[in-house]
Amino acid sequence: MQVTRQSTRGRTPGGHPNPIDVHVGSRLRLRRTLLGLSQEDLGDALGLTFQQIQKYERGANRIGASRLFDLARALEVPVEYFYDEMPYEVMAASPRHMAHATEEPPEQRIDPMNKRETLDLVRTYYRIGDPNVRKRVYELARALAIHTGSRRQD
Repeated sequence: MQVTRQSTRGRTPGGHPNPIDVHVGSRLRLRRTLLGLSQEDLGDALGLTFQQIQKYERGANRIGASRLFDLARALEVPVEYFYDEMPYEVMAASPRHMAHATEEPPEQRIDPMNKRETLDLVRTYYRIGDPNVRKRVYELARALAIHTGSRRQD
């Protein structure tokens, strides 16, 4: 009797995208956003649709080696950039490990530094040309955070 093994294509036992693919996608989104590129802009540069870029960023579609190389060149970063700051728990969720896993890996917390709102705020802040005004905005934001008790970690 021959046992047919169904390919999980690197997904978790529950069928969710592999945490490594999600991490790589979030690094892609971070760099694209920092450069001020839309998903459509990046897709056009690589001959892809914005939907393909969107799926890469969510980790829904895995990024092959040659595509990752092209993305790194288009975003002006080394390929290693996409793996930077990867938590150990994510590293442990490699497809090799997932092939034998029976339970979902722990859910990853989204780093506030990778949120679009944070990136937009930083980019907008640095568009303020006058250093004195920029410093006052910074001081205002700190004062508001302290006043409202928002010094918590999300």
